[in-house]
Amino acid sequence: MENMDLRPLFGGSYTDLRVLVTGHTGFKGSWLCLWLQQMGAQITGLALPADTTPSHWGLLQLDGVRNLEVDLRDSAALRAAIDAEQPHMVFHLAAQPLVRRSYRDPVGTFATNVTGLVNLFEAVRGCASVRALVNATTDKVYLDQTTEDGYHEQHPLGGHDPYSTSKACAELVSECYRKSFFSGVGQSQPRVATARAGNVIGGGDWSEDRLVPDLVRSAMAGAPLRVRNPHAVRPWQHVLEPLSGYLRLGQALLAGERAEGPWNFGPATDATMPVAGLVARMRELWPGVRDEPCNDSHPHEAATLRLDCGKAARELGWHPVWNATQTVERTIGWYRAFHEGNTVLSHSDLSAYVADARAAKLDWATSP
Repeated sequence: MENMDLRPLFGGSYTDLRVLVTGHTGFKGSWLCLWLQQMGAQITGLALPADTTPSHWGLLQLDGVRNLEVDLRDSAALRAAIDAEQPHMVFHLAAQPLVRRSYRDPVGTFATNVTGLVNLFEAVRGCASVRALVNATTDKVYLDQTTEDGYHEQHPLGGHDPYSTSKACAELVSECYRKSFFSGVGQSQPRVATARAGNVIGGGDWSEDRLVPDLVRSAMAGAPLRVRNPHAVRPWQHVLEPLSGYLRLGQALLAGERAEGPWNFGPATDATMPVAGLVARMRELWPGVRDEPCNDSHPHEAATLRLDCGKAARELGWHPVWNATQTVERTIGWYRAFHEGNTVLSHSDLSAYVADARAAKLDWATSP
């Protein structure tokens, strides 16, 4: 299955396309580069070095990906890099992505997630080659309020912690630049959209203060993890789910479809579950996973978070592929293979995901 030809995916939009991925050394960014490489894109990654050891980016060892170490806060270096690379498509994933770190470093979080985005847009404004830009934000951009059906794209933005607030600001910055500088200015101007997704799991994530990496580390250490907020409800999804949404959205923007603005990408309904439910599913697959209550005080987190992804289904034909069982099995299978046999299953996971998408007859996977 690993020899599957992925170049026809998304209508062949990415074959030979010059693509810039910011944040390529991170969890989602490294998976996105793997997928783009398999589709024949010409990839430039722009980011700081990976901040975990090991890192998924380092393990993949992707040939042909140009690696640029550039800080988003350095506007001159960022502009020079984009001018030199002349990308057609930009996927912006670089960020300070951790809630608890944002409490420790709010200034750095806002500088990267807001000012860094402004610097990127200014660089893109001066680069005539860019045709489309997808800015990946988060499902945490919404004002925390009770909603039975999940947040849809027109719900008010908000934010309690510095990370969530910085990403809500990033949504406003994106809309500002889209309306002020890009929309209606001319066909040469890039089309801009934002993609809201979160609670992403899958192999290769070793970030601090994230549930699955913390559980994996505790399992390897033979000690229980003290779990915060076991009753908090989250829309868990495999990392390949939102990435398929980003790629479908990029395809639509490149084709001139009416796809600008914000989009939600979330999992199937049965994958939205409490933290305790996810831990229990992981424990079934890896008995070494153990947890215990944590009674320490901790920063605010929303009690319930669900997304309404009806817009993506209706207008992009996008649907999640893997249910909760498949998501957790693939995630735990990846970590166990790595820790017990030093095997990296990322290529086979991607092939399996695409095969299941084709079996489900999703347009992006089956179109010629």
